[in-house]
Amino acid sequence: MDLGLAGKRALVTGGSRGIGKAIARVLAAEGAQVAIAARDAARLAAAAADLQAGSGARVATVQFEAGDDESVREMVAAVAAALGGIDILVNNAAQPGGTAPPNLAAVTTADFATDMNVKAMGYLRCAQHVAPLMAANGWGRIVNIGGLTAYTTANMLSSMRVIAVSSLTKNLADQLGPAGITVNLVHPGTTRTESISDERAAQAAGNVIGRVVDAEEIAWLVAFLCSPRSAAVTGEAIGCGGGIRGTIRY
Repeated sequence: MDLGLAGKRALVTGGSRGIGKAIARVLAAEGAQVAIAARDAARLAAAAADLQAGSGARVATVQFEAGDDESVREMVAAVAAALGGIDILVNNAAQPGGTAPPNLAAVTTADFATDMNVKAMGYLRCAQHVAPLMAANGWGRIVNIGGLTAYTTANMLSSMRVIAVSSLTKNLADQLGPAGITVNLVHPGTTRTESISDERAAQAAGNVIGRVVDAEEIAWLVAFLCSPRSAAVTGEAIGCGGGIRGTIRY
């Protein structure tokens, strides 16, 4: 299927590694113009070189801090200038896995503030600056990357920040729909990336499919949600972790 992404201009935050990099790779392979944004300049440059070697497309890079208002504003402006606009936003930049253990006594105000500021507020900041560019063209796609901790108690802070992103997603979908912008949420579980350990990969044996999900499998779902083919899907949260056993969600 041709997803109709050729020529679309996509921004992927947290795109220098892991799931974000896999998403950028698939979008570029589908013909989109891609910019990746992250905090580490050296990792960004290495990721861009790798993505360009694989797709032949030029990949723009911008260094930014998701937890800083001015940094996000400058990053979006730089990407819009480099690509000539922004049609697609994939919000993926976050602290990996939450910053604190699940034990109640160990959680601090600083832990909570950092997690929420970088992920939930970071996603909001990016949407605030990108949405007007999309609305001006009457079309846009925003995909937020959450996590299956939305449905579990494995890590208190991780669960809370993903639930906040869930609420953000639906609110954005309702507000931005009339402007031709859809907003959806993808919840990965344990995912095979360049940094996952064999031990973590083995934990995925508890899912329905009995194996770890590959980052590229997440990326193809995201690519569909970024495409014109997904016009009827908005405000939805979609799990992509191989299936959680024993839960019913509706």
